[in-house]
Amino acid sequence: MLHLRPITGRSTLRALFLASAAALAVGGAVSAAEARAEPAAAIQTAPFASDRLSVEVIGSGPDVILIPGLASSREVWRPLAARLAATHRVHLVQLAGFAGEPWSHGDGPFVAPEVEELARYIAEAGLDQPAVIGHSMGGLSGLLLAQSHPDSVSRLMIVDALPFYSAMFGPAVTADQARPFAAQASAMILGADEAAFRAQQVQTAAGLARNPTAREQIVEWSMATDRHAFAAAMTDVMTTDASPGLAAMTTQVTALYATDSDGGPPPAMAQALWEREYAPLPNVKVIRVDASRHFIMADQPARFDELVDEFLR
Repeated sequence: MLHLRPITGRSTLRALFLASAAALAVGGAVSAAEARAEPAAAIQTAPFASDRLSVEVIGSGPDVILIPGLASSREVWRPLAARLAATHRVHLVQLAGFAGEPWSHGDGPFVAPEVEELARYIAEAGLDQPAVIGHSMGGLSGLLLAQSHPDSVSRLMIVDALPFYSAMFGPAVTADQARPFAAQASAMILGADEAAFRAQQVQTAAGLARNPTAREQIVEWSMATDRHAFAAAMTDVMTTDASPGLAAMTTQVTALYATDSDGGPPPAMAQALWEREYAPLPNVKVIRVDASRHFIMADQPARFDELVDEFLR
């Protein structure tokens, strides 16, 4: 795990979000065997060429885009996608550089270019204001997409992500102040040997999910991720502040956040942080999910499915 010290000095804030700074988080995880057990749906290859992302399409009906996050495979969404495919056309995004997907951009910017490619995909695929669901960095990507291309998204669900990740260090922290912490995170990602990196990811995964199978899958995806993509994405996440654009947004947004009194994000602190950071966003629904860590889909799958169905109604 990356042991960054929050500017507030409160260890509980570190427990709340530092797991994602260790570079793993995003998306509910299941094993490959569990994914294969889901009902089959017709799979299409989206007619879209990009060196930033690829898209798999299953099902038919209203469009839903699923964005995984840092170091994750699109398989993170497989159970949800298989279920939704009965009533929706589901677009499973895979971000370049993550979980074995090729990466050709060195240490260059990550988040802004992939957001623009998402917008291009929506336009070129002829999607009519799809719903978007993103977890962690995928949630931030969806938020930036809705801000920069408001006519491209009908509604957005953000799963356990803040508009500004580094707000965990304190309410007055700026992106510039977060850069030294981002540099530390990047150096640890790039500098660790394979054994040390795996040990970091195993430790981090324990803080990200209660579900043992999810933890194992998180580690394997992380180990298959290009380190330069990993570090570039982590730097962008920690230094990208989408908060200034919240007040002007018109997209319907649902923001889920996890709390876990048994070793995860403390409920009272998590609630105060999420409500504070999303307060400028008009008509946002901020929903707490208890007894869960960062991977809400893995730790509380029934509750998560219920919330997704409500969101898509």
